[in-house]
Amino acid sequence: MTVTADMAISLDGCIAGTDVAIDNPGGDGAEPLFEWIHNLASWRQRQGMTGGEENRDSALMREWFDATGAVVMGRMMYDTGEEFWGDNPPFRTPVFVLTHRPRPALVKEGGTTFTFVTDGIHSALDQAKAAAGDRNVDIAGGASTVQQYLREGLIDELQLHVVPVLLGEGLRLFEGLGAGRRNLEPVRVVDTPLATHVKYRFVK
Repeated sequence: MTVTADMAISLDGCIAGTDVAIDNPGGDGAEPLFEWIHNLASWRQRQGMTGGEENRDSALMREWFDATGAVVMGRMMYDTGEEFWGDNPPFRTPVFVLTHRPRPALVKEGGTTFTFVTDGIHSALDQAKAAAGDRNVDIAGGASTVQQYLREGLIDELQLHVVPVLLGEGLRLFEGLGAGRRNLEPVRVVDTPLATHVKYRFVK
């Protein structure tokens, strides 16, 4: 089992724009980070839509979906996505939501169950590992959630989709994490017209 995180990131290290909030989850100016994904066949299929492009980017996205057996996310990501995801969310796996506000588990269509975890990131990860079987656990976001798991050295593989844009300012994935805390080794680099997809493995 591998604990993963998969993020779109700008050339200057931003994974969201400025003024991130519940009603503005991507932040101001971050649209170019995510535009490349919206017409991929694998992404559209997960959203219950048809069509889209079958290309290398789509294949990489499908690989990530298929390998994931459970998901951990922060409460802000859940709150901003709940209405959009509707009754059949795209995860198709158990999802563990980090929160300070208890709530009963929520069973949705398609295999997604949201479990709300109030006792910290380690508990959420342990529960996700138990639910994932022999598949991976993905730390989905938002940024602060991924940063918490990075600080604790709990992520095994990090896949970055480096989009050829400069945001100039915004929420930077590695800001405040400290330099040289863990070594990374590249596992795979795939370059397409839409993004450069780089998978790293953390060296223990």
